[in-house]
Amino acid sequence: MARASLPARALRLGAALFSAVVLIAATPADSPVNVPEPAELWTGPPHGYTPTTLTGATVLDIGALDALMAEKPLLIDVGLMDRKPEGFPANRPWLPAHRSIPGAVWLPNAGAAPLGPDEEALFFRRVEELTGGDRGRPVVTFCHPECWGSWNAGKRLVAKGFTRVYWFPEGVEGWQDRHETSVIRQDAAWAGRAPEPQR
Repeated sequence: MARASLPARALRLGAALFSAVVLIAATPADSPVNVPEPAELWTGPPHGYTPTTLTGATVLDIGALDALMAEKPLLIDVGLMDRKPEGFPANRPWLPAHRSIPGAVWLPNAGAAPLGPDEEALFFRRVEELTGGDRGRPVVTFCHPECWGSWNAGKRLVAKGFTRVYWFPEGVEGWQDRHETSVIRQDAAWAGRAPEPQR
């Protein structure tokens, strides 16, 4: 079989490169490499690709979080509560265990948007109490990968004037790739609010 001439091969290579560029340009807007940061809180679906940035906050990977742990940051887990499976026997106790980063404070659904005014006020009050009123203390928000709730929680804290807000988008799963998790209970003050929708 005769080899294609140099111009023919160059033409095919050019066509292949053009196709690759078109495919990259056609990547969906919610691609993990091209998610625009909303100007306000995210009010769309709670799960999905998130931005790589959070203006006013520092985005952490697991290595950076490991380094920050020496400063004893306030770790805020906003992951939702588990939903009781359909058909779960009524005569059996439902005792889900929430695993998280050891020492984290669990405020389920605190990253929801919109969040009722009473819940939002409670969220800020709890963070103020847990930081001892020190808005310069490092505060890390997280839940699970591709979770907008932790992004929203961080954005709320930035807007409230906290100066060392960190967002850990890898969440509990990113932590457990290197470390043990522990079972934690919902923050008692947060648990006393009106019931929230479960996932």
